[in-house]
Amino acid sequence: MDFNIRFATAEDCPRILELINELAVYEKAPEEVTVTLDHFIDAGFGKNPVWKAFVAEVDNTIVGFALYYTRYSTWKGCRLYLEDFIVTEEFRGKGLGKILFEKVIAEAKNGNYSGMVWQVLDWNEPAINFYNKYKAHLESGWLNAALSTEQIKAF
Repeated sequence: MDFNIRFATAEDCPRILELINELAVYEKAPEEVTVTLDHFIDAGFGKNPVWKAFVAEVDNTIVGFALYYTRYSTWKGCRLYLEDFIVTEEFRGKGLGKILFEKVIAEAKNGNYSGMVWQVLDWNEPAINFYNKYKAHLESGWLNAALSTEQIKAF
C-alpha cells in the first residue's frame, strides 16, 4: 500500500472534519461536534493558529490524522497534547496509525516537550491495547470537567 504522511494544510480541513465526525460517531457522541469549518480552519491556519496535524493519505485521499497542540502543565511544563487521532475503519490494521502516532512522538521529542498526553475512553479496548504497546501510562482517578459555550455565556 502506498501512503503519504505529511503536515495538514487548510485545504485538508473539510476532510479532517469528516474524520472528526467519524470519530465522534465511534465514540458515541456525534452531537458533540459543533465546530464550524470556518472556525476549524481559522484555529489551525488563521492569524493565531493553535493546532497542527499530520495527515495520512492513500491514493491522494486522507484516511487518517493526528491533531495536536501545546499544553502547559504547571507541574511538568510544556507538553504535547494529542487531541484527536484516527485512521478510518477501512485502513485500520495496516500500520498507518502506528506511523501517525510515532510522527507525533517525534514532534514531542524534537520540540523538547516534557512529555506527551492524550485521553482514551475506558471502553475503547482497541485504542487501549494500541497505547499499551508503547507502555503508555494510563491514569485513573481523574474526571474530565468542562463548561459549554452556553454555560460560559450565562455566567
